[in-house]
Amino acid sequence: MVKRDSYLKRLIHNMWNGEVKVITGIRRCGKSVMLFDLFYEYLLSQGVPEDHILKFELDQRRYYKYRNPITLCEYVEDAICDKKEEKFYLFIDEVQYTTKVVDEENGGITVTIYDMLNELKAYKNLDVYVTGSNSKGLSNDIATEFRGRATQIHVYPLSFEEYYSHVKGDERKALDTYMLYGGMPRLLALEDEKDKKDYLTSLFREVYIRDIVERNKIEREDILGDILNFLASQISSLTNPTNISNALTSMKNEKISSTLVANYVQHTIDSFLISMAKRYDVKGKTYFQYPNKYYYTDVGLRNARLNYRQYDPGHIMENVIYNELMRRGYSVDVGVVTDRSKGKNLQKEIDFVVNDADRKIYIQSAFRMDTEQKTSSELASLMLTKDFFKKIIIRMDIPHNFYDENGIFHCNLIDFLLGRVELF
Repeated sequence: MVKRDSYLKRLIHNMWNGEVKVITGIRRCGKSVMLFDLFYEYLLSQGVPEDHILKFELDQRRYYKYRNPITLCEYVEDAICDKKEEKFYLFIDEVQYTTKVVDEENGGITVTIYDMLNELKAYKNLDVYVTGSNSKGLSNDIATEFRGRATQIHVYPLSFEEYYSHVKGDERKALDTYMLYGGMPRLLALEDEKDKKDYLTSLFREVYIRDIVERNKIEREDILGDILNFLASQISSLTNPTNISNALTSMKNEKISSTLVANYVQHTIDSFLISMAKRYDVKGKTYFQYPNKYYYTDVGLRNARLNYRQYDPGHIMENVIYNELMRRGYSVDVGVVTDRSKGKNLQKEIDFVVNDADRKIYIQSAFRMDTEQKTSSELASLMLTKDFFKKIIIRMDIPHNFYDENGIFHCNLIDFLLGRVELF
């Protein structure tokens, strides 16, 4: 089992803070293991009795009755009410499976799991933790539904550092494998290449697509699949719902509305399968509405979606960097700067504008810079900012890190992913 210390430390840090701890992330990324194994074992090591940790895995048949939030709440209250001097912990896995119910005893009002959790967290002897795989009604609405009293911890598939801590060996070989199959934890138990591919393909078909279709009552699963294919083939490229709808209209010989596409894309984002990076005008300090960039939460799932036909290491590398920056908790945008030299008015791109509170850096992703034209292109966007924020080019083709004559830091990809360099 991979020790996911960064998440465990956050859970420990937020114990008994008076808020519901909401652990979000794509299904099968390790949320349940994080809570029900790693954090559970930590609590036991601290002397917490097993029967003081109340566990409900709502995707398991034996817990189906507790999808009713009133039934769940009443069970918990019965367990803790007469023991106010003792500390209890409540774990609820896959909270999105709960249903809304009508409370006939209290005037027929509609009750949700959020109502029950807000009631339960008022108990001073109960610390509450829930996991969920869908941001719709969960992370997007945490502030509203939990009345500003929730702490979100978002879990990603294994980072390269976590992955490498398990496989060890040659770093470059490990990275090549990681960029092909990604970081879904279950892969660590699979050695055969075919087994890995079959597992990722099955995850996509049997878990993610089925979840999105059922949860959002999708009528055109074929269009959803086409959108996922399009986004997989366009990672690190700018696009928008209109471009996607035009491409699908041409391919399917039927009119596909951009509104339908926009809704389906949002469903993939809500499921944590896809992330969207907005474009940010570095000088104007404003956001553009469209186009944006879309990245897969796990590059192995992206590759599996395309049946490993489009393996572009440069684009995959950019996706890996984006995921790593997000995993570290930074705010990440796509930068836009305008080149007005020689009467031109050209927009140029900075791959990532990375913010950490009041600190900012610019990052370019460059698989290799082996020609003068490629070097000039990567440097030009950074130089156009004309400010003093740190500028970094993350590269695959350099053996060591260095600053160039423009003060730009050239960083080896593996050193970045393994945390050997300080970004800020």
